[in-house]
Amino acid sequence: MRAIAYNLDPLTASHPPGDEHPDTEIIGTDLSPTQPSWIPPNVKFEVDDCEEPWTFQEKFDVVHARYLAAAVENWPRLVAQAFQFTKPGGYAEFQDYDLEYYAEDGTLGQDLPISKWITTLLQASRDFKRDPCPGPKLEGWMRDAGFADVHATRYKIPIGPWPKDKHLKTIGAWNLVQIEEGLEAFTLRLFTQLLRWSTEEVQVLLANVRKNLRDPKIHAQFDFHVVYGRKLPPPPE
Repeated sequence: MRAIAYNLDPLTASHPPGDEHPDTEIIGTDLSPTQPSWIPPNVKFEVDDCEEPWTFQEKFDVVHARYLAAAVENWPRLVAQAFQFTKPGGYAEFQDYDLEYYAEDGTLGQDLPISKWITTLLQASRDFKRDPCPGPKLEGWMRDAGFADVHATRYKIPIGPWPKDKHLKTIGAWNLVQIEEGLEAFTLRLFTQLLRWSTEEVQVLLANVRKNLRDPKIHAQFDFHVVYGRKLPPPPE
């Protein structure tokens, strides 16, 4: 049986779903042509803006989107378009962050550079009309759009290898790597263009943020939300 999936996360679209579901036609979109060079034959990519009106000629069995925190201006409209283009009986899934850092043991002091950085970054993103913490709201947006059988799960994601649990320690170590690698990219445009910080001021702050990120005594974490729901078929006549 041929199924069609629309994926707003190109890396997820290509592997492993494209390999694991060869009978499924998968379309992945992104704002920039940054897709992998090798992809399965059932996967194709398009440069598109998911916030513009969707113009697909057919509807999808599955719509999937993730990692859109601080990137979307109108979330209810995006989720409503996902509902519109999901086939009756099909599913949509959204996965995204709540980027508010916290520590359950009180080790993330508000006077720390990392706290100043994340608080300033999130507020700047909100001032730019891009919600940096859509995760907790996904369930409500999906229900409001018309999805049924909505299921929501929250995952705590540690920053750094401080957890005692081996699995969480590994997750935290990789999370630290991806945060450090993206630190300047997350920060520079909002801080220099919107908040008018100098590049030098930003670099001084980020140097201290890196020290906090690597400090095993600071048990920072944030939440990641996975929410999916179903578009009910029309009632029998």
